[in-house]
Amino acid sequence: MSESPAAHPLREITSYHAHVYFSDDAARDRAGWVRDRVAERFRVQMGRWHDRHVGPHGAPMYQIAFTTDLFATLVPWLMLNRRGLSVLVHPNTDNPHDDHLVHALWLGPPLPIDGSRLPKSLRDTGGAIEVINPNTLPSIDPI
Repeated sequence: MSESPAAHPLREITSYHAHVYFSDDAARDRAGWVRDRVAERFRVQMGRWHDRHVGPHGAPMYQIAFTTDLFATLVPWLMLNRRGLSVLVHPNTDNPHDDHLVHALWLGPPLPIDGSRLPKSLRDTGGAIEVINPNTLPSIDPI
């Protein structure tokens, strides 16, 4: 009988990303509503709008980067308020490939992610674990 692999410790997760996808002008408007409401309620690093495919993502989107302590409130908020959009939520560890394709969760229908564009280890690419620099000023209690 083969030996089971060791469990991943939670400390491997340094932060999270939520990618909010849109496909047309109406969906982009809904994505804008989600973006504005998140910025009002959560201290996050809101990424730029990408109106075309970027990196491994097969659809236009923007990214919300957030610290581990926000997962328990931000993700449920997105579950209830994603306005029918697909949202990819993934951890950030040393392995971007598995973060996006193995350890991720989808809110709404999953969309294609190009795993060939993602490294198996940041060490292999000389990359570093991202530091979250919040750029929102929340003024509304998310609860």
